[in-house]
Amino acid sequence: METAQIARAVAAAEWVAGSAGLDVGDAVVLHNSNKLALRLTASDVMARVAPLGQEVAELEVEIAQQLAAVGAPAAALDPRVEPRVYVRDGFAVTLWTYYEPAAPQVAAADYAKSLERLHAGMREVEVQAPRFTDRVTEAEEIVADRERSPELGDADRAFLGDRLRDLRNAIEEQLGDEQLLHGEPHPGNLLGTKTGPRFIDWETCCRGPVEFDLAHVPAAVCEHYPGIDRGLLDDCRQLVLAMVAAWRWDIGDEFPDGRYFGEELIRLLRAGSPWPTLDEIAKSP
Repeated sequence: METAQIARAVAAAEWVAGSAGLDVGDAVVLHNSNKLALRLTASDVMARVAPLGQEVAELEVEIAQQLAAVGAPAAALDPRVEPRVYVRDGFAVTLWTYYEPAAPQVAAADYAKSLERLHAGMREVEVQAPRFTDRVTEAEEIVADRERSPELGDADRAFLGDRLRDLRNAIEEQLGDEQLLHGEPHPGNLLGTKTGPRFIDWETCCRGPVEFDLAHVPAAVCEHYPGIDRGLLDDCRQLVLAMVAAWRWDIGDEFPDGRYFGEELIRLLRAGSPWPTLDEIAKSP
């Protein structure tokens, strides 16, 4: 979220929380990307704030409620307020339970077990969600549009476009069962809490094979997840690398050191297997 929007977004979250009967106190920014995550300290509530029209808050609220009903390891909406999307000053605001961190990192076996439980819970959730291939299409559109990716060189543009298309086709040919997925269950979307690991952030939910979710997690986690199709996982890892590479070349991308990672991801795709996981790339200098 742009700096000029942050003060208005914070004010919107404070107004919504106060109107819902919660004490506000200080507002601490926990995360800022396309939406703002705030901890309102007096009532220990987490507010998620996004500009109207740039969020899928209704979907997130519906998924969170259904996951809570089946006991899935997911962050819950704040039980003290009505579970819905609140609108204030051009922002969509949702209020969530704040979880005090219990550990800096979740062990791989616990991570895998929690993801397996999440997938089991998501098989019981009934919501309309896009297919994972819709996200591939979004990446392909960035690569194909020179105005959206003006700094992407011609050779890399052709390579990345071809790789996205070929991987989509290869994965489609291997597909069996599909289900509702988190979409990006990477370590940044997993909280280690006193009640165990809990997943957050449902805006990327989509339908597809579980291997697409597993392509976002550390390799050690996959070693503890049962029944993986290793060939499909390999292709999904490549696909995720190609998709993230495309997003880093988007002219509107605000990811820190985005151009460096855009170049590095294309280099890794050209280099061939073994395919690194996103956490390994994030640790690179």
